[in-house]
Amino acid sequence: MKQANHTEMRGQKPRILIVGKAYDPHIGGIETVMQQVADGCNGRAKVSVLTCRDDWGLSQVERIHGVPVLRCGSLGTVASCPLSPEFVMQFRRKVMCADVVELHLPFPPADLACLLSGYKGRVVVAWHSDVVRQKRLLKLYAPLMRWLLRRADAIIVATKAHIDSSPYLREFREKCVVIPYGISPKEYAAAPTVPVLTQRLHDPSAKKILFVGRLVYYKGVDVLLEAFAKVIGNAELFLAGDGVLRDTLKTRAAELGIAQRVHFLGRRVTPELRAAFRDCDIFVLPSVANSEAFGIVQLEAMVYGKPVINTALPTGVPLVSLHGKTGLTVPPSDAASLADAMQLLVTEDELRVQYGMAARERVLETFDIAQILRQTWEVLLEGTRFAGMPYQRKVKREE
Repeated sequence: MKQANHTEMRGQKPRILIVGKAYDPHIGGIETVMQQVADGCNGRAKVSVLTCRDDWGLSQVERIHGVPVLRCGSLGTVASCPLSPEFVMQFRRKVMCADVVELHLPFPPADLACLLSGYKGRVVVAWHSDVVRQKRLLKLYAPLMRWLLRRADAIIVATKAHIDSSPYLREFREKCVVIPYGISPKEYAAAPTVPVLTQRLHDPSAKKILFVGRLVYYKGVDVLLEAFAKVIGNAELFLAGDGVLRDTLKTRAAELGIAQRVHFLGRRVTPELRAAFRDCDIFVLPSVANSEAFGIVQLEAMVYGKPVINTALPTGVPLVSLHGKTGLTVPPSDAASLADAMQLLVTEDELRVQYGMAARERVLETFDIAQILRQTWEVLLEGTRFAGMPYQRKVKREE
């Protein structure tokens, strides 16, 4: 029966609408996943992306890697959410031509737009994290969020811990499908080898500790600075990213007397970030709140054979890099334990190499994007007239 359906649909492609708060060139874990799905499905499906501008301004239409992207105009933001009446109108217009809509949450305007659109087709929710800090917003948002979770045909989560740690997902456990995030090892192997960290060292023999992420509260960079101040020996810390806490963190580094050993790199484009991952000795993700649900940046360091220090959040973070196997896991907000972990990996060269080799192997075995996109494709099309259509990875001619 499936073969007959495929023959009848020859020349037809499923229409997939991917919706989220922001998109490339905005750098973030959710944006990375959205682009992976869009790029991975484009060609074998008709893919389009609907998002909002992350600043005030009129709508913008562009193509990124061949995928049409509409950034709806915004009047500004409230509680980190864009105010965009146009987003609701464009959502209603675009879903009428979609076989399936994938909503990347949390993003309250997407829940509202789906409710008001009257869309009857397949809805897949990609649940990245709970709303943690905006308590007042959550009181208003929770009923709408629960409506969407009831409405959803499937909910994709990156780890089982996403379900277990969320008071909202537990009652919808039967709808949840665990598909981890991933990366393309081949793309990272092809990235240029540039000593972007080494060339900034004050001490050429120092070990290079790298953090990549926004400088916001839940990333725990304030704890990282407190911990780094306790590390003895040749080590320098590199912070790649920007955010509202940048000036506060620079001031704190000066107060701790470590300003000369801490490099604030600011926001960097993808090739520079990959060069930084390749060039570091240790990667650290010191997140302190459940807003950090996975930490794709861990994979980006691990694929280059770098050991990771992460925190024991009840989310998927410690399930990516494993304590005692691919790195070290410490309690959140515990500067003393974080300092001990950094000190150990700065001092013990053999252990650092051992963890790094195991980290790379784990990425290749568990987090290769090719197998992850196949699983995502099946979930997106399940129950539609395109169900069972095989996902075939795009193969370059030179392969």
